[in-house]
Amino acid sequence: RAAHEAGAAWGRLPAKERSARLRRWYELMMENKEELARIITAENGKPLKEAQGEIVYSASFLEWFAEEARRIYGDVIPASAKDRRVLVLKQPVGVAAIITPWNFPSAMITRKVGAALAAGCTVVVKPAEDTPLSALALGELANQAGIPAGVYNVVPCSRQQTAAVGEVLCTDPLVSKISFTGSTATGKILLKHAAGTVKRVSMELGGHAPFIVFDSANVDRAVAGALASKYRNSGQTCVCTNRFLVQKGIHDEFVEKFAKAIEKELHVGNGFDAKTTQGPLINEKAVEKVEKHIKDAVSQGASIVTGGKRHSLGKNFFEPTLLSNVTTKMLCTQEETFGPLAPVIKFETEAEAVAIANAANVGLAGYFYSQDPAQIWRVAEQLEVGMVGVNEGIISSVECPFGGVKESGLGREGSKYGIDEYLEIKYVCFGGL
Repeated sequence: RAAHEAGAAWGRLPAKERSARLRRWYELMMENKEELARIITAENGKPLKEAQGEIVYSASFLEWFAEEARRIYGDVIPASAKDRRVLVLKQPVGVAAIITPWNFPSAMITRKVGAALAAGCTVVVKPAEDTPLSALALGELANQAGIPAGVYNVVPCSRQQTAAVGEVLCTDPLVSKISFTGSTATGKILLKHAAGTVKRVSMELGGHAPFIVFDSANVDRAVAGALASKYRNSGQTCVCTNRFLVQKGIHDEFVEKFAKAIEKELHVGNGFDAKTTQGPLINEKAVEKVEKHIKDAVSQGASIVTGGKRHSLGKNFFEPTLLSNVTTKMLCTQEETFGPLAPVIKFETEAEAVAIANAANVGLAGYFYSQDPAQIWRVAEQLEVGMVGVNEGIISSVECPFGGVKESGLGREGSKYGIDEYLEIKYVCFGGL
């Protein structure tokens, strides 16, 4: 109700004023980036350097959409009758319910909220139960930036209440839009709830990213990209590689170099320790899933090249793990692990690799390494994903459209396309002229 009541005044503000307040919010985030980063590390264990990177990335969405707020253009369409004029207006959809995950507790909020507020919408944010403090900290800075009361609202809740609160957000008639980042299974439940009142929805759901290394690849660059793509946030990102497909000609060299890089460059530890690159997994359930995938793979003939068990630090810490002799029948190549496990499948032909990559029912990100220009075009176009990294393991950027195909979701976030998710198109016909 607070968001609904604040919506009319916020939506009528000149775009320049909304832009200025979003810009001020961005500046306050940058001024407080060290404290905000420490909150993330304390909440989810992410290494402090990664948390600092997330805050800069997170703030950049407020900067980007502050600028996009002033570029919401309509159209004048040539009419078919002489006495008519045809206009197209873009208007805010209304109250947007924003449901976000724990793995990027700041960036997943600003990527949605920046676009929503720029468009003139108000928001109700339900952060993940594991990481409510980042959302509340953003709220404090929003107040300081002059964002009016009721425009940015946060509703933290316990794990026990999550399903009930999510249902209210998706069914209440005052909510016009749902934006969710999380698992495909939860996304489907929210879609069913939203269908009752035919709400606008954006869904950024699970991934199962393939990482293909062709014989023509620069192996050292591929290993560097693999390390970044797989082990960022201890493998707990939706665009993390989940399946490595390596062509037989360079398979052994890649596995050997990848194992050495893992052992040399990755350090498991407390997120506040400067040398740590791998923090803990989010909870016990996450660790158990990694263990289950490894046990299943080994029982079917996979080999542990490095890692393979809980780290000596105990609790939710797990060793960065590399498996070889992996097949498509193993759980780790059929499900998203969301942990520090890299399974390597050997393949022979390009067609075989593309077929394996596209066999999943999801398609968020995909990566491949090749120095053959014709192959690059073919594979980039054939991969059934929303985002492709060619000779690059880290692809997220505020300027670029983020989202997937198939069961990886609906809509796009970030980029010039992200604001469209929060706008309705209204056609106005002037007659009798």
